Amino acid sequence: MTTTPAPGSPARRQLTEVRTEIAKAVVGQDAAVTGLVIALLCQGHVLLEGVPGVAKTLLVRALAASLDLRMTRIQFTPDLMPGDVTGSLVYDAKTAAFSFRPGPVFTNLLLADEINRTPPKTQASLLEAMEERQVSADGVSRPLPEPFMVVATQNPVEYEGTYPLPEAQLDRFLLKLVLPIPQRHEEVEVLNRHAGSFNPRDLAGAGLRAVAGAAELAAARAEVASVQVAPEVLGYIVDLVRMTRTSPSSRSGSPHAAPPPCSPRRAPGRGCPAAPSSRRTMSRRSPSPRCATDSSCAPRRNWRASPPSR
Repeated sequence: MTTTPAPGSPARRQLTEVRTEIAKAVVGQDAAVTGLVIALLCQGHVLLEGVPGVAKTLLVRALAASLDLRMTRIQFTPDLMPGDVTGSLVYDAKTAAFSFRPGPVFTNLLLADEINRTPPKTQASLLEAMEERQVSADGVSRPLPEPFMVVATQNPVEYEGTYPLPEAQLDRFLLKLVLPIPQRHEEVEVLNRHAGSFNPRDLAGAGLRAVAGAAELAAARAEVASVQVAPEVLGYIVDLVRMTRTSPSSRSGSPHAAPPPCSPRRAPGRGCPAAPSSRRTMSRRSPSPRCATDSSCAPRRNWRASPPSR
């Protein structure tokens, strides 16, 4: 049997207030807001995907404004280096020693804007931070502040000058949320807000305020951890995941899953043997019955011509 937190619990009321504060800046996108709150409670990371103009960046900024947490934004560009994300060792001339200067990853809510526009080596700088919640430099592991959450954005319609995220990077994200184009009445509301002097760069002027902090978030996570799930539900979840490893319609299945079985359409070289060649090999044919009585009938030779006799 599943036990859920009480409807009137303080954590539930504060999370409802967070959604209310976000709605002051973002019109619609209720599914994306719910996904961000779920990932925040489950200590996961989120990948936001959508065309330009669907409020991906504004949604994350509104979430940070409704929480009393520190937020840092990184604009991922082709010339961004890993040290620009995690931090680097800086030589101090006064002390004649190297000191570590923390990068923007040392925050509570990290917005990785357009993460697929930076090379893979810079994308990989977030692997340790997202999984281990720490940064290692010069043989020293430095823990990240709690809570820590990465929200990355990417544009799905433009691929020129981008670097697709590798599977190891995608595995770090708990959810991938696709932000659709707003409905007609929602777009009308957006125009009305801008006509009413709404400034997306001034969320405080729009009335957004912090309604929860790290302590309230820790209490909400404790309530989530107290939820009891029946063994039948756990078994059903495992069965669904295992089916993705053998289903022909699934390309790669769940993370760390076995590859799908070999099929004629699957390219060789990935655990599947190469298909036999369809070319016919020309070989010496046996003489026909007519050649047994006709001396002018010569046996067919192989396609490769024999060298002339001297």
